[in-house]
Amino acid sequence: MFRGEVISIFVAEKAGVPMELRQEAKAVAGRGIEGDRYFEGTGHWSKTAGEGREITLVEVEALEAMAREKEIELGPGDARRNVVTRGVPLNHLVGREFQVGGARLVGIRLCEPCQYLEGLTVKGVLSGLIHRGGLRANIVSSGPIRIGDPVSEVKQPL
Repeated sequence: MFRGEVISIFVAEKAGVPMELRQEAKAVAGRGIEGDRYFEGTGHWSKTAGEGREITLVEVEALEAMAREKEIELGPGDARRNVVTRGVPLNHLVGREFQVGGARLVGIRLCEPCQYLEGLTVKGVLSGLIHRGGLRANIVSSGPIRIGDPVSEVKQPL
């Protein structure tokens, strides 16, 4: 078991616009984060079929590692994920339920970096975040998420 925390929250109104830092956000089951491009259906990938676009998360440790290893520094919002965590092994949460503040999420798949992200940031981000670009998740139950909120795995039934 782990116990991590939310260190920042970001939304963007439309595809390609800068991410905006929020102190809190409302996660809505089946939709996403209120005010975010994917909640509104205006995200870059909104027209592409698939699950896991309701909310995205990334570990600040991955961004710190990329800065050390590749000398590529991205601010937490530049990764274009909604929730930045510390102390959360996101890759291990695929297929598992976890609690983020007042919302319950389920990990759908890894949020691998793509050419689109690299085009919005800097060359090298694609290789710098491969297999540690975060997690795509769906919102199982709605609730608020605030900076400083705990992140913990939901105990799975036997």
